[in-house]
Amino acid sequence: MNFIRTDIPDVVICEPTVHGDERGYFAETFREDKLEEFLGYKIGFCQDNESKSSRGVLRGLHYQLHPAAQTKLVRVIQGSVLDVAVDIRKNSPTFGTHVAVELSASNKRQLLVPRGFAHGFVVLEDDTVFAYKVDNYYSPQNDRGIAFDDSSLKIDWQIPHEELNLSKKDTKQPKLNETDDIFDYGVDYYA
Repeated sequence: MNFIRTDIPDVVICEPTVHGDERGYFAETFREDKLEEFLGYKIGFCQDNESKSSRGVLRGLHYQLHPAAQTKLVRVIQGSVLDVAVDIRKNSPTFGTHVAVELSASNKRQLLVPRGFAHGFVVLEDDTVFAYKVDNYYSPQNDRGIAFDDSSLKIDWQIPHEELNLSKKDTKQPKLNETDDIFDYGVDYYA
């Protein structure tokens, strides 16, 4: 497994080693010990989730507040997405900036989105299957979001706005500067 820090060092691309031959391939997609050694902290994933979506579906930008904050390890089993993590930690040197990474069945990349980040993705191919691990259970009372089209975030979703398919919830999220329900930089949300 290869780990790559992005322009926001807390967001990490995970690349499994793929062993293939004429029969197919094998890849170890998760090693808790190796990931925690690289990160320097424990995660403890407790739940796996999966969704299937058509091209143009945009889900996000979502997060949960402390004490239900979540770290996510996301990947694509079939198809492809543009996956986005936005730093929403007040006073962080990268506050309001984002990382965007294409995840696909063919590149087998995964993205670790830590606590303190809003997360979203747009589906680039029909019949895309998206899977992810979380280290905390879903909490409706702590569920929050940021507007996917907040111009201050400067996210290029790679699909024209009129072709996007969003839930009603995701069309009504506040802009980052319109909410105080975010995180504080330097606070250990894993303690």
